Amino acid sequence: MKGWRECRLEEVADRIGIGPFGSNIKISTFVNSGIPVISGTHLRGIRLEDKEYNYITLEHANKLLSANVYPGDIIFTHAGNIGQVAFIPKNAKYDRYIISQRQFYLRCRKDALIPEYLTYYFKSNEGQYKLLANANQTGVPSLAQPVSYLKTIEILLPPLPEQRAIAGVLSSLDDKIDVLHRQNKTLEGMAEALWRKMFVEEAETGWPERKLEELCTITRGASPRPIIQYVINGTVPWIKIADATASGSYFIDKTKEFIVERGVSKSVQVFPGDLILSNSATCGFPYFVKLNGCIHDGWLLFRDFKGISKTFVFFFMKQLNDELNYIADGSVQNNLNTGLLKEYKLKVPSVNVIDKFDAFGNAVLSTIRENGKQIRTLEILRDMLLPKLMSGEIRVKVKE
Repeated sequence: MKGWRECRLEEVADRIGIGPFGSNIKISTFVNSGIPVISGTHLRGIRLEDKEYNYITLEHANKLLSANVYPGDIIFTHAGNIGQVAFIPKNAKYDRYIISQRQFYLRCRKDALIPEYLTYYFKSNEGQYKLLANANQTGVPSLAQPVSYLKTIEILLPPLPEQRAIAGVLSSLDDKIDVLHRQNKTLEGMAEALWRKMFVEEAETGWPERKLEELCTITRGASPRPIIQYVINGTVPWIKIADATASGSYFIDKTKEFIVERGVSKSVQVFPGDLILSNSATCGFPYFVKLNGCIHDGWLLFRDFKGISKTFVFFFMKQLNDELNYIADGSVQNNLNTGLLKEYKLKVPSVNVIDKFDAFGNAVLSTIRENGKQIRTLEILRDMLLPKLMSGEIRVKVKE
């Protein structure tokens, strides 16, 4: 391919450095403001996520100059959740950051490498494979000699204008995905605020108080035992907590695992439209089911609503999330105390008031679901294009 060349990263990097080792950064050294310390939670996307930092003083940061990073730098993790990578954009919230002892960074030569392009490369399957090729999985996962190893990685590199064009195509998709995620967050916040306003702040003293179990049936899921005998060659969707996390929304429409037909009678069936609540690990998160399947004992199922609606209960559960985790029990893994949940009392407004909220809440949930479908489509397109653009199989037209 014209203009593309094989090169080692050390040829196109201005600097490759690593975070401070030992006890240079402790919780006791954090302050309320100053130089932000990057953690793994900031490296989830292609760009650094500027939110909820710990800080150290400027004086402390000046003693750790080798760990100071700036807009344009690419940050990697070399221990723990290895394989994370993100770059600090030019419009970042801060003009200076500190990396932790589990991170290292690459600073691009401006005449050879676009940070966004290389970050996308390391998000691709090929980039991840090369980045993790010398990983040690014994104990805490880690990369052996990350700085010296990163220098030796060879990549096929297009000219700067084509790097910029490729990054532009991929980032435009990510930007659209981000807009939809933000829109969903805004809608979610509006619906939750309306619920609090209508049913907490403006609650009428005359509304009757009822136990939750009087307003709907709450059934715990069940798992056929031993489960290994029921998942081999299964055809019935088997909803697990991980499926909810992977959905990225309030709607579960696919599962990674399936159980065989004879396992259905030993579990609890769910159908499209059912409302379920996580009952173990991360307790108290409500979801809507969008498939025919079964739930294991890590879920609670809500049905037969009397005087209240499914949408009302969904947003009620979201308000209760922190409290539900508080009443969870289990020393190793939290499990929601179903008995206490059933006894939970709430004031029940009139049907007309609930209908008024449902008109807005249902519209919000419908929009969130449609946005979720668009997000999934865009993610599939991005993930399909990524390796093809990085290999040159698909070329981007570069403006002269």
